[in-house]
Amino acid sequence: MMKHLTAAALAACLLSLAPAASAAVPAPPPHATAEAAPTFAKADRHTAQEIRAFLRWFYDGTGPSPYQREHWTSDYLKAKQAETPDHDVILCAQNEPVAIEVGPVTVAQSAGFGWATVTTSWAGGARQTLTAYVALDSDPIELHDVVCG
Repeated sequence: MMKHLTAAALAACLLSLAPAASAAVPAPPPHATAEAAPTFAKADRHTAQEIRAFLRWFYDGTGPSPYQREHWTSDYLKAKQAETPDHDVILCAQNEPVAIEVGPVTVAQSAGFGWATVTTSWAGGARQTLTAYVALDSDPIELHDVVCG
């Protein structure tokens, strides 16, 4: 009889916690869920192919979602953005481009970073480039820094 009471009490306790736990975690936007993020086997360092796949997913043609910005950028980049709230440091702009292309990735093992030139296209035909950096040992993979120009 004691086994049944213990199991029943445990089940009731777990069931009572489930709604609270699910209510505490907001749902991500449909196009930027954890399931949509690229997944890679855990390795010591990310490869150029993994970094390019990540950057293409992250920039997603017109720029990252707020969910992507929150979950796949470094604390360093978040602090950099906080210092310049009127300028989007991830896009090097103040508004949204009409298209984004990610170029080939260069990896410098000794520096611990991989980077790619990202080209943004704007209404009216203007184009701009930026350099996006990923730390080779980031876990999970994330955008570490962006240099405009």
